[in-house]
Amino acid sequence: MTTELYRPSEIQRGRVAYRRRQTIRSVLLAALSTAVAGAALAFAVTGAPGWDRVKSSFFDPDVAVRYLPDILDGLWLNIRLLVVCAAAALALGLLVAVLRTLRGPVFFPVRALATGYTYAFRGLPLIIVLYVCTLGVPGLRLQGMPSVLVLGGAALVITYGAYLAEVFRAGIESVHPSQLAAARSLGLTYRQTMRHVVLPQAVRRVAPPLLNDTVALQKDVGLVSLAGPIDAVRAAQIATAQDANFTPYIVAGVLFVLLALPLIGVTDWVTLRAARRQSAGA
Repeated sequence: MTTELYRPSEIQRGRVAYRRRQTIRSVLLAALSTAVAGAALAFAVTGAPGWDRVKSSFFDPDVAVRYLPDILDGLWLNIRLLVVCAAAALALGLLVAVLRTLRGPVFFPVRALATGYTYAFRGLPLIIVLYVCTLGVPGLRLQGMPSVLVLGGAALVITYGAYLAEVFRAGIESVHPSQLAAARSLGLTYRQTMRHVVLPQAVRRVAPPLLNDTVALQKDVGLVSLAGPIDAVRAAQIATAQDANFTPYIVAGVLFVLLALPLIGVTDWVTLRAARRQSAGA
């Protein structure tokens, strides 16, 4: 028995060719419109009367090259702080979310404490939490007080843990109750049901918002400079004070953007993948 190779019909080949032409046309139009908009914006900015003064104050290449090593050293502190705080905030958020989903009157104090924590720290501005942790807590003069950097990281973890707790709780509650009932009917305990049935699905469903909050944390780690540690932002501030030039701030901002690009790309990819999976399931 012989099988014939599939050959698209003339109509199908015409459709494929039309879609290809439309794709090329769309790409060309997008590139052209972007170039026109960019050129118009560049002309408007560089044609402003005070552009020369702004250029020398914010975009001086000599100043940027001179202070780039110092800002990179500070950025390394931001990266280490981001890794530690992101892991700790994720763990804290997951723990609080699980505590808020506990059932039974005996767990009411735990649920109330977890709920109060999320309500309080989701409403408090991060900068106030940083000031309290880095300026108020050392004022207690307790023995074994950690460094200001550790206290600043704790402020970030406490604040973002509240946000992540709500994200995790939304994922947990999105799992249909019938799955919990089926798992319990098979003999699994509540802890085993959460570990093997609920949490894997919940984490997968809320992966995009978790990554978005991680991107936000990547930016906010620069606020730890308010407490004194020399990170990228504080290094830029010192350089600006020395030369009376704001270019180091621009350098620090560009470095933060470059640091965030890989994580933003992963977030977009995970979001697109989740959307496609949901569309396929529907």
